[in-house]
This record gives sequence, structure tokens and C-alpha cells, in this order.
Amino acid sequence: MAYTVNTVWRNRAEFTRNRDEARGFLERKWRKELDYRLIKELWAHDGNRIAVRYAYEWHDDSGNWFRSYGNENWEFASDGLMARRFACINDMPIQESERKFHWKLGRRPDDHPGLSELGL
Repeated sequence: MAYTVNTVWRNRAEFTRNRDEARGFLERKWRKELDYRLIKELWAHDGNRIAVRYAYEWHDDSGNWFRSYGNENWEFASDGLMARRFACINDMPIQESERKFHWKLGRRPDDHPGLSELGL
């Protein structure tokens, strides 16, 4: 319910054009990207638009680990719901020993370093 009924997204080569498609996209994404841990950093904002950069670590169902890097641009409707989301993402295979995001699943702890502190 965080998205407008007619929200528009671009994520890699997938385009969604409403809330139901966005929900379906997220369900598929999180079935594939297991033990997902994300760090975002605000890059810029103006009016009802923000840009963030981020990295997240995850593994697939075969135990292969990845760090995904990206940028997102968001536009919000006057009611605060996300109306548009445009993402550019690159997935880099990593070894489990190369992981940098170590916390229990859920919200990142306040004392965990952010992207800038980690040199990402």
C-alpha cells in the first residue's frame, strides 16, 4: 500500500504499470534474492523526488552470493505514495567470505557502517 494504484516502475528490463504488478515483481524478487540485506544512502532530493544509491547482498537457492549495486529515482504523489520508481542495478558475484553486511535479518542496526563508511 506504499505505492499509488497506477505506480510505474522500471527495474532492469522489467516494467510495472500498477500496484498489483509492483507487488508481483517484489514477490518474485524476494523469492530469488534470499537473505537480502540492504543499505541505502540518500543522494539528492528536490520537492517530491529523491535519488538514492544502494548496495545489497543476497544469495540464490544454490548458495551463490551476490552484491548488487544500484541507483534509484523516486517520485511521490501528493498523498506520499510512490508514483514512479526507476532503478539501475548491477549484480556482482561474491564469495561468502567477501560479504560486508552482517546482521540478523531485518532492519540494519543503527551502528552498522553505511555505504560511504564501507567504501562502497
